[in-house]
Amino acid sequence: MYGFITNHFELEPDKIAVIYKHRWQIETMFKRLQQNFPLKYFFGDNQNAIEIQIWCGLIIQLPMLVIQRKTKRRWVYSNMASMIRFYLMTYIDLFKFLENPNKQWLEPTTKPPDKQLSLF
Repeated sequence: MYGFITNHFELEPDKIAVIYKHRWQIETMFKRLQQNFPLKYFFGDNQNAIEIQIWCGLIIQLPMLVIQRKTKRRWVYSNMASMIRFYLMTYIDLFKFLENPNKQWLEPTTKPPDKQLSLF
């Protein structure tokens, strides 16, 4: 049982609970953003520079969450972000790597594979 304090007496309690649920999801998203991406120091001092840096963090966070949910192995978000950050400039199959990171990876290389990708 949860108790919510509000000054909107005309709203129903169920509606207040839904609003708080959405607010909590936003809070957890910003907490994850602050913990895993470098937003402690801003590279610019005007509003546009700060907004660009926040948007870049949000854009990075979306594919990271998709990757986290698509892998069969359950990763803590911060551990997965650290592993991806460490191997970012190597050519390895990301999903195979995240399934078994302890496997001996013989060729984490910085040069692209010899295979030509086909568009059709």
